[in-house]
Formats: sequence, structure tokens, C-alpha cells
Amino acid sequence: MNKTAVLLVNLGSPASTDPADVKRYLEEFLMDPEVLDFPAPLRALVVKGFILPTRPAKSSEAYKKIWTDEGSPLIFISERIRAALEAHAGVPVGLAMRYGEPSIAGAVDGLLARAGEVDEVVVVPMYPQYAMATTRTVELAVGKALQARGVRGRFVRSFYSDPGYLDALAALARRDYPGDAQYLLFSYHGVPLRQLRKVDPTHRHCLASPDCCSKTSPAHATCYRHQAIETTAGVARRLNLREGTYGYGFQSRLGPGWLRPFTDELVPAFPAQGITRLAVVCPSFVADCLETLEEIAMDAREEFLEAGGESFTYLPCLNDDPLWIAALANLCRIPDAAARA
Repeated sequence: MNKTAVLLVNLGSPASTDPADVKRYLEEFLMDPEVLDFPAPLRALVVKGFILPTRPAKSSEAYKKIWTDEGSPLIFISERIRAALEAHAGVPVGLAMRYGEPSIAGAVDGLLARAGEVDEVVVVPMYPQYAMATTRTVELAVGKALQARGVRGRFVRSFYSDPGYLDALAALARRDYPGDAQYLLFSYHGVPLRQLRKVDPTHRHCLASPDCCSKTSPAHATCYRHQAIETTAGVARRLNLREGTYGYGFQSRLGPGWLRPFTDELVPAFPAQGITRLAVVCPSFVADCLETLEEIAMDAREEFLEAGGESFTYLPCLNDDPLWIAALANLCRIPDAAARA
């Protein structure tokens, strides 16, 4: 039997809420050409001249709202996912962050030292929907690290329509969805429109027509918007949601030219439309983090209630729920420990 190890890769977090640590993290993140895809001189000017002088202090305050005695929620929740998958699958599982710690190089070396000689490392970018600023940058960075060590890697592609992922999302949403909620908003992380066009293998499909996401195309394999729509539809079917009782938006935008509609415009507008009991789920995140716990569960809630909303429910991410762990093992094509025995 081939010997396999698994490496989970998520985005990352500052080492602490200290503005200096936040600045260090933001610089590494934003200087990645897959994230801020400008020519290097312009990227350096934007990041170092306009963002880093002010953004770290503001982001530091946001991180302080969600930081716990265990540290960053994204890090310790991802570690719980890693431990749960290892126990479930019976193979060595490592955890890396694309930015910050644990680094990709350190995580790969640690995994190989623990696993011994392996035939392949299954790499899971922890992003259900494909984007160059998430999935592709992980593929490039981890691919380089594995190649340098002479190890074969197998990458799990975007799993936005995987039945196990959708079943787990729907089950958790069903568990936490209030019986009196009028509307379920699916909020996805935003993506610049130009990046959808850049990863379109046809170079002519994405955003070329209003209905491009519903027209069959090879572009859908890397189209974040299409995949977000498909995830929304897949969960809505499982929950038997009626048309008009759910929708989607995009959050966390940075600058103009990003996917619409914007979550931060939809949420405060709902009460005036008669939607005063709202629930929000964030399917582009598999582990709760700054964007879910602070931006949605705190800020969006406050905006909704101030606009006249009566109740706001944030539905947590998959985190280390057993249904998700089983789906994750299946995505890696690893039978569970009982089956292996």
C-alpha cells in the first residue's frame, strides 16, 4: 500500500495582536503577486506607501476583538481540524499557513520527519472555491517546497460542489438556523474582477456576459463567482429553501472593481425590505477567523440591528465538525481508520 501523508494549508494569521506583528503579516500577505497582482514596483508602492502606514493599527484592533487565550482562532481551529483528520484517517497530517506560522517549509519538513518516507503528500488548500489569491498561491508555494525536497504532491482541487462538503454545510446550517429567520445570506470573501479574467483558461468567458456563470465552460473550473453560486445553490437545495428566502454577497473587498453584490451593502438594506430576522453563513471559509467572527458576527450584526433588524444569527464555519472531517478525508481519498484496519 502506498504511504501517504496529508498537508492542510490555510491562509494564516499574525503572531499576535501587536501592530508590529500585524504589519509583518500584512506585508507578507499583500506583497504576494497572486494576492495583489500589480507589477512589483506598483505593488510595493501601494502596500508600503499607502496600506502599511495605517492598516496594521486598525487591523490590530479588529484582531483584539476575536483573540483568545489560545491565540488566533484560525490557527487553533485549523490545528483541531488537522488533529481530527489525522485521528479519523490514520495517516500523518500536517498544517501550514501560506503566510505567517506554521510556515510551509517548516510544516513540510516536520510532516516528512514524522511520516518518514512517503510516496506522496496530499495537499489540501483549505478553500472550497478556487481563486488565484488563495488556491493558486498555495499550489505554487507548496509545489515549490515539495519539489525542492524531491517529494511528489497531489493537490485536492476546489471542492465547492463536493457532496460531502455541501452535506456538512447544510447539516450545520440546519442545526443552527433559527426557526423564525426570514432570509439566509451566503457571504463569500470578495475577489477582484480582474483576477477572475486572469485565471479564465479560455480568456473570453468569465464576465463576458451577464449569464456567463450559467453557461457551461471550462472556465468554471477556476471561476470563483460560478463556484460560489454553485455552492449557494447546492446548500439551498439541501435545506429546501424557497426562492426569495436566500441569496449571496461578497465581503472583505479592498478597493474598487470587486465582485458584487457587497455583503456590507446588502445587510443594512434588508430591514427596509421587510427582512428583519436574518441569518448569515460564510461558505468560503472552513474555519472561523477574523472575516467571520469580527466582520460578520460582530460588525455586520451591529449594522443590521442599527438599521432596524430584530435578530441576526451568524452560522459558524465547518471547523472540526465530524461531518466535515469525514468529507475532508474523502476529498483526500483516504479511507477512515476503521476501514483501513
